[in-house]
Amino acid sequence: MIMTTTNLNQRSLLGLKGMSASELTSILDRAAYWDAHTEKQVSVLQGKFVANMFFENSTRTRVSFEMAQKRLGAEVLNFTSAASSVEKGESIYDTVRTLESMGIDAGVIRLKPAGVLQQLAEKVSVPLINAGDGNNEHPTQALLDLYTMKRHFGDMKGLRVAIVGDILHSRVARSNFWALTAMGANVSFCAPDNMKATDIPDMKYISMEEALQADVIMMLRVQLERHASGMIQSAEDYRLHYGLTEDRATKLKPHAIIMHPAPVNRNVEIDDALVESPKSKIFTQMQNGVPIRMAVIERALRN
Repeated sequence: MIMTTTNLNQRSLLGLKGMSASELTSILDRAAYWDAHTEKQVSVLQGKFVANMFFENSTRTRVSFEMAQKRLGAEVLNFTSAASSVEKGESIYDTVRTLESMGIDAGVIRLKPAGVLQQLAEKVSVPLINAGDGNNEHPTQALLDLYTMKRHFGDMKGLRVAIVGDILHSRVARSNFWALTAMGANVSFCAPDNMKATDIPDMKYISMEEALQADVIMMLRVQLERHASGMIQSAEDYRLHYGLTEDRATKLKPHAIIMHPAPVNRNVEIDDALVESPKSKIFTQMQNGVPIRMAVIERALRN
């Protein structure tokens, strides 16, 4: 079958910006279908080859994708740049084209530079799934976040979501903003002045005290390596001003939930005692990543 550009665009998942509520809901509904299946493995994608091409490290995301792929019965090829010819000077494009030439049916890609994935998608003839590209988007993370909220609250319309942390460098914040806004949620951000993003005009910034009044408070991981650039004075200082401490958690609404894309810096962006507290959905998010990625991979490889 000859793959048209339109067909590829419908099956690839490069980002959530511009995706409609009905499109998002169809993925969430399919994830719910797989979530309800107790079989460890099905043969839906038997005979299909999927390459996980990670040009940036992320063990948790890669393993979640691999689990989803294997549950669907696909053959999985794991490719990391640390042990590849990319380290010897081969371009990312050449690497993807090489794997495409060898016969992969779809590729899951994680990249450091933003914008490269869109260019790749225009040059290859297999569907691509974005597993995180620079500070642009992380669509499957946002989808599992939406799925977690939907399962807890039932509906996202009117839901107040506060995202706290380094918005400037966060692809998770951007994907969540586009998707949650499309679903009718009210999204606000809280960040130090030097971590605020200005690329999305509709972004609304609030204080930490206001963030504590949300239905969902999502804490972003602090990149502790940014100490060197002076973006944060210290982990302790960040916790003091923007961390979800046990004291601040007492001000959350009774029905509110705590979320985090993980990995977590305990006692920095969130206190250790809160990570597995009754309000926390952090490990539930991780669990929900598998059915969401099953739905996305199936969407990419369906006939």
